[in-house]
Amino acid sequence: MQLMTEHEARATLAELGARVRSWRARRGMTRKQLAADSGLSERFLADVETGKGNVSINSLEATARALNITILDLLQDAPRPAMARVQNLLSRLDDAQLDQAHVLLAGSFGLSDSRGREQRVALVGLRGAGKTTLGEQLAAQRGVPFVELDREIEREAGTSMNEILLLHGQAGYRRYERRALLRIAEEFAEGVVMTTGGSIVSERETFDLLQSHFYCVWVKANPEEHMSRVVAQGDMRPFDVTRGATGEALDDIRRILSSREPLYARADAVVDTAARTVRQSLKDLERAVPAAKEPSA
Repeated sequence: MQLMTEHEARATLAELGARVRSWRARRGMTRKQLAADSGLSERFLADVETGKGNVSINSLEATARALNITILDLLQDAPRPAMARVQNLLSRLDDAQLDQAHVLLAGSFGLSDSRGREQRVALVGLRGAGKTTLGEQLAAQRGVPFVELDREIEREAGTSMNEILLLHGQAGYRRYERRALLRIAEEFAEGVVMTTGGSIVSERETFDLLQSHFYCVWVKANPEEHMSRVVAQGDMRPFDVTRGATGEALDDIRRILSSREPLYARADAVVDTAARTVRQSLKDLERAVPAAKEPSA
């Protein structure tokens, strides 16, 4: 992990100090009042505001609380007034309403990149649902390329998935993932079938990007079938069944499915492969996606 340079650290502290001063001025508070309300010393606050203080999370929280804001308000750029009003409105909505609001805004203001979206099919779901098998066959049936997002992320980074996570962490991995998504959407504007990693839905920004460029289908199965298919593939990640701990692994699958189900349910369509043959599931998938575009003469 790359460490911040001394120059970058000084610049960060200076920026943080400026934000504390700005919020204090906005609240009409003297430094003495802020010290009294936060329980921090005036000398410490003076150092913070001039970019010299060694700030801890606890002191930031105390400062934010005294200013009647959240620590995120203190750390992030102040939104435009109109944006602040929208954020205030959205903060009152539950997850289902937020998803509905996103669809309405994207459709109303042309943010969904709907051009060609229905010809780019993305299969989401937990490992063992049958995404790869069905994706390859659907692509052949539609006459379009088949790609695996994981492989495209490796191509984007020039190294393996394990190395990406080791060198860049989750944040770096998600950056490469978003870059790969945009590249695939551009390269295969006329049509493609793509499989995605099971966890992509847990990253809201990335899933929003996926949904704006691809027609998403949740390929699902029951926990027992997920388990049997993963074991048959011989690759048990991320389920620990290597030591016969099948009961624990099955519980893990149930927990993951339960936590992700509301997210997977945001997909445009659902295909349940439980107790279905590959042929039956492929027919279900063909019916679930928009008709393939006729090739131009």
